[in-house]
Amino acid sequence: MDYNHRLASSPIRLIRNDGTPLTGAKVSFELKKHEFLFGCGAGDAVAAANPRGNTHLDAMANDRLEKWLKLFNFGTVHCYWQLFEPKRGEPMTDVLMRGARLLRQKDVDVKGHPLSWHTLAPDWLLEMSEDEILRELLARIERDVTDFKGVIDIWDVINEVVIMPVFDKYDNGITRLCKKIGRFGIVEQVFRKARECNPGATLLLNDFNMSQSYEILIEGLLDKGVSIDVIGLQSHQHQGYWGREKLEEVLERFERFGLPIHFTENTFVSGELMPPEIDDLNDFVVDEWPSTPEFEDRQAENIREMYSILFAHPLVGGITQWDFSDGLWLKAPSGIIRKDGTIKPAYEMLDRLINRDWHTSVTIETNSEGIAELSGFRGEYTVSYGNLSGRFTLNNDEPRSVFLTDNA
Repeated sequence: MDYNHRLASSPIRLIRNDGTPLTGAKVSFELKKHEFLFGCGAGDAVAAANPRGNTHLDAMANDRLEKWLKLFNFGTVHCYWQLFEPKRGEPMTDVLMRGARLLRQKDVDVKGHPLSWHTLAPDWLLEMSEDEILRELLARIERDVTDFKGVIDIWDVINEVVIMPVFDKYDNGITRLCKKIGRFGIVEQVFRKARECNPGATLLLNDFNMSQSYEILIEGLLDKGVSIDVIGLQSHQHQGYWGREKLEEVLERFERFGLPIHFTENTFVSGELMPPEIDDLNDFVVDEWPSTPEFEDRQAENIREMYSILFAHPLVGGITQWDFSDGLWLKAPSGIIRKDGTIKPAYEMLDRLINRDWHTSVTIETNSEGIAELSGFRGEYTVSYGNLSGRFTLNNDEPRSVFLTDNA
């Protein structure tokens, strides 16, 4: 695999706090945060930030968060409208804010998912006309994007638009609205409002539909000037790993837009695969779906190959493992830790990739001008020498100066 585009080489000039260069010194450089977004669903952070007063459950949430933080620099917090605001005018902003702030304190970037979706749309929308639903939806976006600005600056603005106007599992206000104003109409409206409320935010269009229909939607939206920052591709693989051929075919089709790509919802199961005849994954209802040692090894190998392919692609900017622990969505064994909190081979595989194979930790001697020639994976670094330390970002090959502070 070619990862050269993930690397940068830069002359780093190290300066003491008295203004003199740090010459002839062996200094340590370590990558602390990848530029690439290694993500995961962050429900454990929300749980840890909102203790329930149950000693066992709170300890479990904290333990899971500690394991989570060892791997990930990017967390998705869920703000499904029906769950976030079950009663109109009473959003659970404080609960979500505590979780998001905890992640930011740990230097984790946070994404909100999603601002608009037909599934889990609140039932109280059904009492409204389509015009009223649109006003309510845009007001929701204005409120939440504004309230979380500076804490959550990445959003899945709208989710699964391809199926939205033909969704027929149950009646909901967002499908009604999409039927009236169309796919292009609803996406234009919600993206415009989100951009207006946070001009610096990163805004995603997200879908599970990998057909030409999604390509046509993206193409039409870009032609209309809709400011999509990132194309989100879901990859729930409960029925088996896509495989290299399909993965590369999907990448080839969506890379033509020239936009960054995030694999926003990635799952592999470590148990029996869902039967292939199931069309909608939500239709697979089971009492139990166990994880087994044999299939845990398969899950780890699937993750190794898929992550390696995606990390090698220059337009892919992030991958999100959807479930951290087993038994969450559809009771599937799709996490990288088990229900009891013990880690699976998939966790160990991601730890190896992120914290060893794609990690930079080197000692370099500075020259007579205090310069160390650093080559490493792009991201945020610490540099240390005795009691002196500094922090900087390596994101290009330009020379840079780092001022060291005394930690004694």
